[in-house]
Amino acid sequence: MRRRQLARQLRVLRERAGLTLEAAAPKLDWSASKLSRIENAQQQVDVHGVRSMLDLYRVVGDDWEEILDLCRESRQKGWWRAYGLGDDSYVGFENEATAVLDYTLAYVPGLLQTAEYARAVIRTAEGRMSRERLSNYVAVRLIRQQRLTSSEHPLQLTTVIDEAALHRVVGNPRIHAAQLQHLIRAAAFDAVSLQVLPASVGAHAAMVSPFTILRFTDLGEPDIAYVEHTLGALLMEKKADVHRARLLFDKLRSDALSPADSVDLIRQLAEQS
Repeated sequence: MRRRQLARQLRVLRERAGLTLEAAAPKLDWSASKLSRIENAQQQVDVHGVRSMLDLYRVVGDDWEEILDLCRESRQKGWWRAYGLGDDSYVGFENEATAVLDYTLAYVPGLLQTAEYARAVIRTAEGRMSRERLSNYVAVRLIRQQRLTSSEHPLQLTTVIDEAALHRVVGNPRIHAAQLQHLIRAAAFDAVSLQVLPASVGAHAAMVSPFTILRFTDLGEPDIAYVEHTLGALLMEKKADVHRARLLFDKLRSDALSPADSVDLIRQLAEQS
């Protein structure tokens, strides 16, 4: 996310200097394609490269140091790298987000999963994997959850869970029952707003796939939408796509049970399990 923030600012500075890609690239001893990749966050750039760009774009004052600091931050390895995840993983984006709007269909949101439930979901979704890799994936999920109760690096979660996910037994009945109890406890967190979309709603516009919206209020960056599916994932940044996702999420929340009624339903299912 820091690389994207840096890329966006570098592009603005070039345009403010009145230079096209084709005009600026040769002056930096780069190809236009390389400069384009940097401005689209597809390629990293070091501090020396950024200094050359700032010189060319005649940037002065506080902006100079702010951009250089951002460049240094963009090159730092995220904590998730130690667990085998790349810089372009969803975790890297969520780590910089201030709020997550999440709609899930088939299972409980990752940010609200117990360790055993997460292990069962990951093992089934990813297929055969080493014990170490599975443990790493579960560890990452649990580390992400710490932000829901953190005062230093908080994360606000607003989630709508399809009722079907609450009936689906993942792992075994004991794991399922423990997961329902965990949802009841998590719903009481100040940073969590949990609603259940009841089956009685019938057909609706979000039946095809789950989706997530990430907000970056502290960074001043626009929202992005993320869709995870059976064969991979899709990151969406176009304003029209993200706006549609926001409208759809608002509709899901209006159709869902209230937070209090949602907890009551989960408690009933927990008692039956």
